[in-house]
Amino acid sequence: MLSGRLAGRVVSMAGRVCLSRSSAGAGTVGPVEAAIRAKLEQALSPEVLELRNESRGHAVPPGSETHFRVAVVSSRFEGLSPLQRHRLVHEALSEELAGPVHALAIQARTPAQWRENPQLDMSPPCMGGSKKTRGTP
Repeated sequence: MLSGRLAGRVVSMAGRVCLSRSSAGAGTVGPVEAAIRAKLEQALSPEVLELRNESRGHAVPPGSETHFRVAVVSSRFEGLSPLQRHRLVHEALSEELAGPVHALAIQARTPAQWRENPQLDMSPPCMGGSKKTRGTP
């Protein structure tokens, strides 16, 4: 079951579920988001792939694709530690992480773990600006 908090585009792919929620614009999926989705689908054959562009909640220009949250549910994660799972995701998205993507929050779960808690976590609100503009060390 998908989280009721995530209203977005749901696509069925041969028994797999794919949900996309873009915060950058009204249902708009940009090229970076599309590339992230395609690369994760190819590398991990996920049963569930939920991808959220959270850029709008940060101090970036409108329409940016810099901050993402992803839930990837794949049998490829069986027997792997959370660190090993994150490394697989980072490997698949190395080009995006070296360029346009500034932040990527990852939930990498096995199918059994997702059945126990089928929700994409929420990110805390951005404080805006930088340490220099907020006056913190």
